[in-house]
Order: sequence, then structure tokens, then C-alpha cells
Amino acid sequence: MSLPPNFSRAVDLSSLGKPAPDTSLPMPGIVVTAENLQSKLLPLSNTLPVVMLCWSQRSAESVATLQALGKLEAADQGKWALASIDIDTQAPVAQALQARTIPYGVVFIGGQAVPFLEQALSETQLREVINKILALAAKQGIGEEPAEQSEPEEDEALAAIDQGDYATAEAAYKRLLARKPSDNFAKLGLTQVQLLIRTEGVDGKQVMESAVKNPDDISIQMQCADVELMSGYLEPAFERLLRLIVILDGQEQMLVKDRLLELFFLVDPADPRVIKARAALANALF
Repeated sequence: MSLPPNFSRAVDLSSLGKPAPDTSLPMPGIVVTAENLQSKLLPLSNTLPVVMLCWSQRSAESVATLQALGKLEAADQGKWALASIDIDTQAPVAQALQARTIPYGVVFIGGQAVPFLEQALSETQLREVINKILALAAKQGIGEEPAEQSEPEEDEALAAIDQGDYATAEAAYKRLLARKPSDNFAKLGLTQVQLLIRTEGVDGKQVMESAVKNPDDISIQMQCADVELMSGYLEPAFERLLRLIVILDGQEQMLVKDRLLELFFLVDPADPRVIKARAALANALF
């Protein structure tokens, strides 16, 4: 088992300036030295992933990243180990890991180093990275893949959908998105539930007949597009709304465009019908 290449090659990390007095609380993680890197941490990586972060008291972002990793390590209860490398006191180790920026992260899995971080990330983003590290290690026979953890609001929404209570499901997804605005699964769930709400109890045949008789009625045409999508008629649904976007302008055009984008979101983006309709939408708008 050996250290990464270029162990002795110096890397200039002097741009951070002189160290400030250390008045902070103890930082999380095993403190890495040249000695325990070889004797303790590399062997440990044969049983679980060892996540190492190069940091400095002179970099507030690196301190925050290390603290966030400490919280995640505690929450995962021994599924992986966190190690910290203070570049001001352990410059040779940082050089061995080829750190050229702070924060800089490397994970050791089975004695092999894999860089995984070269900039500060939020705790949510770090959680996603750690989950990927655990999955990668599990594929190599080290540790276990992270268990899928559902959100309580998502559990509530799915239970409500099973009961046909779409209003409760919608409210649950909205609460989840208020807490996690970038959760794509919640966005998809909310869009699906809102489609169910719009089409619940609707007589599809009657709606389609009304759409034929009232080709310029925006609300009826959008409702018909909903019914068609629910029935699997994607192209007619897209073409119906595209026709309105071409002839409308202002707020009415934006209303129909937003509905069309919602329908796109409910279909595989690689579906040729979606690709074709997106191109048509771009032509209609620009």
C-alpha cells in the first residue's frame, strides 16, 4: 500500500497568507499526519471509505465544509470516516494529496485515492456526494450502499394519493418544496398531483367535444390537453397548446406556455414527441 503519486512534489498553497491565531473549537475528523496516513488511515480504507478534507483556519469556506462533513459523519454512525488535513500544520500531506485549492477533498477506498471536492458545497450537496461515495465503495465490496430515505412530506403525499386525497398530497409536496426548493422528485410529484386535481371527475369525452366546438377557449383547450395527456395522447395535447401559443400573446400566451412546460415535465425528456414539441415551442416564441 503506498501514498498517492508526487508525494514529495511541492504544491504552492502560500496564497492564503499567514495563519491567523486559532481560537476556534476543535474541528471534527481524525487529524491526519504523514505517519498515521500510512499506518492507520490507508488500512482503514479497506473496511470503510475514508473522506479527507484539506482545510485552513484562513479559509472560512473550508472550515464550514469540514464542520458540515462532521455533522454528516455523526449522522451516518460509522459508515465512513472523516479525516482532516490542516494545510498550515500538515503541508506535506496536503502536497501528497495534490491539493491546489482549499477546501479540497479526497476519499480513500481500498487504499486508492479519488478526488471528490475542489470547492465549498452546502450540507445538502455534501450529503449527495457522500451518498455517491458510499455507493461507489459498496460496489467495491467496502461498506454498504446508503439506504433510500424518503422525506416525511413525501410519505404523507403518497399516502394521501392512495386515498384519493389529492388536495392533501398537493399541500404536502408544497411544504416539501418550501423546505427543499431544488428537490426534483417533489417538483414532479406536485406536478403530477396537480394534473390529477385538474382531471378528477372530468368527463373526457365531453371535454374533447367541447374543445372541438370552442377552439379558441383557452381554459377548455388546456383542460382537453390535460385529458389527452392522461389518456396517453401526447402529440395531440402538445399540438393543441402550441397552436394557442402561436396565436396568443402577452399574459395569455405565458399562461398556455407554462401549462405546456408542466406537461413536458411529466414525460421523459428523451421522448421524441417532447423533443419535437420543445423545438416547436422555441420557434413559436422566438
